[in-house]
This record gives sequence, C-alpha cells and structure tokens, in this order.
Amino acid sequence: MKIIVDCFGGDHAPLEILKGSLMAAKEFGVQILLTGRETQIRRCAQENGLDLSGTEIADCPDVVTMHDSPRSVLKEKKDSSMALGFRLLNEGAGDAFVSAGNTGALTVGATLITKRIPGVIRPAIASVMPSAKTPFVLMDCGANAQCRAEMLVQFGRIGSLYMQKIFGLASPRVALANNGAEAEKGTPLQQEAYALLQKSGLNFTGNIEGRDIPFGAADVVVADGFSGNLILKTYEGTAKALMGCIKDVFTHNLRTKLAYLSVKDQMDKLKQQFDYKEYGGAVILGVKKPVVKAHGSADARTFKNAIRQAVLFLQNDLTGEIETMLKGEAH
Repeated sequence: MKIIVDCFGGDHAPLEILKGSLMAAKEFGVQILLTGRETQIRRCAQENGLDLSGTEIADCPDVVTMHDSPRSVLKEKKDSSMALGFRLLNEGAGDAFVSAGNTGALTVGATLITKRIPGVIRPAIASVMPSAKTPFVLMDCGANAQCRAEMLVQFGRIGSLYMQKIFGLASPRVALANNGAEAEKGTPLQQEAYALLQKSGLNFTGNIEGRDIPFGAADVVVADGFSGNLILKTYEGTAKALMGCIKDVFTHNLRTKLAYLSVKDQMDKLKQQFDYKEYGGAVILGVKKPVVKAHGSADARTFKNAIRQAVLFLQNDLTGEIETMLKGEAH
C-alpha cells in the first residue's frame, strides 16, 4: 500500500508532514511517496535527523498556497506538489493521496482530476468527529456551499455506508442538521431534504439541532457544505476552549494541581476523546480514488492519523462499496 503525500500543504510543512509520514510508514507499514521541492525536503530531513531511506520523492517546483484560487491546481499551479499528487494518483503511482493544503483546491482536484464515481452528484468532505458517546461523521464539511435536496440525501447514503464499513454499525442513525427538531423547520432546502430522507430507506431520525450533536444523537449528520463547515469549526473551537479552561482550573494553585493527580487518568481519556488530532482529517467521499484532507494546522501526530484514514479507506474498499451501492440504486 503506497500513500502519496503532499509535502508542502499545511501550516507546518514540510517538517511536520515529513515526521507524520515517517511515523505512519513505521506504524501502518505503508510506503510513502512525497511530492514537493526535493532539495528542500532533503535539507529539512537532514537538519532534523529524519531518515528518508525507503521513502520516494517526486520533485516539483511549485506550491498551492492557502491564498490561491481553488482552480489554480488545474492551471496556474499545475506544477505544484498538490497537482502532482493528483496526477500520480491517477497514474496509479500510489493508492491514496493525503494533503493538508488548500481545501478548495483539494476539492477541485479531487472532483476534476481524480473525478467522481459514476452516480455521485457531488463529492463531499466527510469529517469523523467525537461526541460524548461515540464518533459520528459530518458531511458535507465544506466542498459544496450550495446544495440541492437530493445531494443531502446522497450524503446521508454515503455517510451511512462509511459508518457501516469503518465503524461496524449495522444501521447508522442519520440526522439532518437544522435549526429545530420539527419537520417544517429550516429553509426550503432542509424542508425538501427532510421529506426525501423520510422516504430514503435510511435509518433517518429527523432533524438534529446544533446543541444535540455533541451528545451523540446521530451517527451521520447531514448538512450543506456551508452549514457543515460552520458546525465543524465551532465544534473544534469549543472543544479546544473547554479543554483550555479545564487546564486553567487544575493549574490554578498547588491544591488544584494535587487534585488533578487524583483524576489524571480520567482527564487524559477525556482529552483524547475530544481531540480532533485523533482523526487527523477528513475523507473526500464520492471520488474514484481515496483523497484525504488533513487539518491545515496538522502536526506530526495529526498527519499520521490522516494517513490512517487513507489506510482504513483502502482496507475497506470504500470506493468499490460506494460504486456497488450506487449501481444497485440505479437498477
């Protein structure tokens, strides 16, 4: 299994990307193919004592920055580490592609270079997220700011399949993100999607409000890309703020520090449960080959776990499973 890695995507590239890739190679037994400026990659590795033996590098001169147009990956930045990664993926030089780079450019590349699975209306970014009970998947998280109702239904189908195959859930609970539980709530988009989801054959549990999402009320939360991205960013920010407040409480004085020692194991479990770094990133579901969007701020551990997402995708043949599901629906 070979994973293609964009070595110059994200805030901490290339060092943290290199470290995370090497950790993944050791832990998951995968081969790594890095794309980017080879001279800079090798210099960074040498300066930080990283052994690149056994790792391939595909040299290219350019980088897609966070300020570039999403479509730059097709033309202006066609010699970038991201664009090269997509070309190598299409050519079969690797089995999956992982990048922490520009989300818009990655989505455009996945859709227009790797291309959609037949029957997929629009690919969607699916993020696995923690809750007070069990993880759930939120989709779309930013690929499609404007959606049609049938797209939301398909997100529910693909997300449900993802939770079945990756988390072993027999009948994942699917809910529609909305501003109220009643069927008539929301914009015409949510109202139409609600009616279609009721008839979809999915285990549709109705609307879910933002305040109920963290309590594990659904296994698949369906949203348009604009709303989903807001939920994602608010969720991550709130969890980070809350953990910071808890840390402040326990480091206030000697007495609180001693109190912390008595609950350290439980606090460590809580921190791990709500740590987005455990999941590493999001998969772009609906394209012909696995593409994973790692967090832009990914450190080495986060990026390693993003590669794990790609490994799980390949091990469970999610592309083939989605193709089979859509063919069955077509007939």
